[in-house]
Amino acid sequence: MMSSSEDQLCLNIHSGFSSSSLTNRKPLSAQQRWVTLKKQRAEKRKFSSQEEELAKKKRGSFKERGLQHSDTAEEEEEEEEEEEEEADTQIDSRAPQKKTKEKEKKKDGVKETGRSSIKTSSLFKHNPEIPEIHRPAVSLVKEKIFTSDSFSDLDLHPHLVATLNKVLNVSIVTSVQKQTIPVLLSGRDAVVRSQTGSGKTLSYAVPVVQSLQAVQPKISRSDGPLAVVIVPTRELAQQTFQTFQKLLKPFMWIVPGVLMGGEKRKAEKARLRKGINILVSTPGRLVDHIKNTLSIAFSAVRWLILDEADRTLDLGFEKDLTVILNSLNSKGPSRQNVLLSATLTSGVNWLADVCLDDPVSIQVSGSAPPDLKGSTSDLSAASKSESFAVPEHLKQFVVVVPSKIRLVCLAAFILDKCKFSQNKLVIFVSSCEAVEFLHSLFNSVLSGPSTNNKPKLSFMRLHGNMKQEERSDVFQQFSVSKSGVLFCTDVAARGLDLPAVSWIIQYTPPSAAAEYVHRVGRTARIGGKGSSLLFLTPAETAYIPELTNHKISLEEMKLQDILSCLMMDDTYKGRGKYHSKSSSKALEQETRERATVLQTEFENVVHADTQSVQNAKKALQSFLRAYTTYPAHLKHIFHIRSLHLGHTAKSFGLRDAPQGLSAITGGAKTHNKNQNKNQSRSPVKNQNKASGGAGQRRAGEKRFSSSQKELSLSRSEFSNGMEEGNAKKKKKKKKFGQSGEEEEK
Repeated sequence: MMSSSEDQLCLNIHSGFSSSSLTNRKPLSAQQRWVTLKKQRAEKRKFSSQEEELAKKKRGSFKERGLQHSDTAEEEEEEEEEEEEEADTQIDSRAPQKKTKEKEKKKDGVKETGRSSIKTSSLFKHNPEIPEIHRPAVSLVKEKIFTSDSFSDLDLHPHLVATLNKVLNVSIVTSVQKQTIPVLLSGRDAVVRSQTGSGKTLSYAVPVVQSLQAVQPKISRSDGPLAVVIVPTRELAQQTFQTFQKLLKPFMWIVPGVLMGGEKRKAEKARLRKGINILVSTPGRLVDHIKNTLSIAFSAVRWLILDEADRTLDLGFEKDLTVILNSLNSKGPSRQNVLLSATLTSGVNWLADVCLDDPVSIQVSGSAPPDLKGSTSDLSAASKSESFAVPEHLKQFVVVVPSKIRLVCLAAFILDKCKFSQNKLVIFVSSCEAVEFLHSLFNSVLSGPSTNNKPKLSFMRLHGNMKQEERSDVFQQFSVSKSGVLFCTDVAARGLDLPAVSWIIQYTPPSAAAEYVHRVGRTARIGGKGSSLLFLTPAETAYIPELTNHKISLEEMKLQDILSCLMMDDTYKGRGKYHSKSSSKALEQETRERATVLQTEFENVVHADTQSVQNAKKALQSFLRAYTTYPAHLKHIFHIRSLHLGHTAKSFGLRDAPQGLSAITGGAKTHNKNQNKNQSRSPVKNQNKASGGAGQRRAGEKRFSSSQKELSLSRSEFSNGMEEGNAKKKKKKKKFGQSGEEEEK
């Protein structure tokens, strides 16, 4: 049998039969095929260069029979070895083991050098182009922080000056303190505006302590509140209370106290019955005690301080402030009123009219503040072009990141600043759910040991849905730590003095320039150094000129520079071997490969169980809801229609855009008969029209093929996640349980 096959092979070589005649032949058996291939290799080594052309024709005929043709001689040998292996497995595994090992080595060699098997397209392809960022010349509003004067030069009690020097380690008066303290000691009302971290708390705390300690006869606890300080957040209330505690060490007969949500009302009522002279409180809890606590009395109040007044109004405490002011005005002597903030908005006009009497406007920076007696429309227009002062030693950066790469970019930046160097980072995001999600995800992926024996990263979180005891513990823990990362909402954006914070990262852009100023004010405080980084997508770059209108200048930080820090840790090393030290292209490719490995780890953690996926979806939903709340004058920059929901889902570790997001983007979810009509008015309808009404056609179809069902259920990162907005929903079948109530299946 073997001799006949050899004769047939020689006949094919010398006679040059056409390919059509070869295809009509009876197919060879597995054993004949193996012998033929072996003979072919022997003939190839024997023939001269002229006969090689005939061998090429012969290989062409093999291609007609289904064998693949390779372009190079090395690939041809590999193909032949594959055919040998296939034939060998069909017979009795008699092919040499040496050839199989050589084949595996060649395959490994191709993988190591070519790296075509690593796919980075999911992260770095199909992204919008990053536009050029033009940095216009901006004349920054400069504000001098320190003066040459000291507290001993002011007319203060010697014990108070000694406490400032020894306990608070403060001796030099800042500019805002130099202007504010004499005005308040003279008994005038004041509106104080100064940049963040300039010492505004001491500018009113020192005059309050100075005036109360001088009261004769000495005040006692039974006198009740003599000074009331209203602050918007619990953390700021705790911080202000601690400041008064330190200032009152030499004056033990003056008792400070704090009231805030999350604490036990019974304990607070007991403290109020014993007596509190300087009362620091959040608006909501103080209103609660005004209505329900009989022992609270404001008959002796001499001071009312509204710290971060604009933020108090922004949080919706206008009605609470009205209750507080009415309670103060109904009883007690005339009092001294002070409003303080780094930014004064149109809402302050209402407070100024209600509680201030011929106030003195104090502003350290050069430009004059808006007239508090002007109309609301004038104040609103002025606030849109208002110039803000930021700390002089604050470096402000912006990075333009496509939505898909946002999560990896943030992780790379954290690794660079915290794992490879010691820094404290504060990261602002838009919602409590997003804080919880990022905190859990980064703890799972980045807190593990690294290959370079670097210390573990410390991640903390702070938001309004946490219990008060936990919030206080996190605040204290982050304050004393030397390095770490704090994920937080805007609850930490006002007034908090977090020591030694190196970087402020705004992962989601603020809704106003004033909020931007307060966020970055958590660093570079009291003349220190600090940096901030703002994340923007390519569609949001128009926000940079918006900040420029408020005298805020940003320097661009390149995305590649942030991702390149992944080269410092082999934890996320891919399988490729690049000459990254000699070639910039190879460095970029290896950086992208490591970023893809890191993104894969994030996605694996998110998709590890159902609960993790649900947490990611909740975080995405809360992000989309927050995205719809940007003010009208910023809608051309931050609009829900400009979001690619598939890419945005990728930034939350989701491989696919979740279904049902149209209810979020189109408005509140309704349960009446006109639900489909309400959804058709949403932005989804316009997108379906632009795409040829694909969503409407799907809704009108009665039957789907199996492939169509699979296609409609799968949702890739390239879809926007909104196509299902107009699809008809199946009615849920209802059944009656044993209790007689309707149950949904």
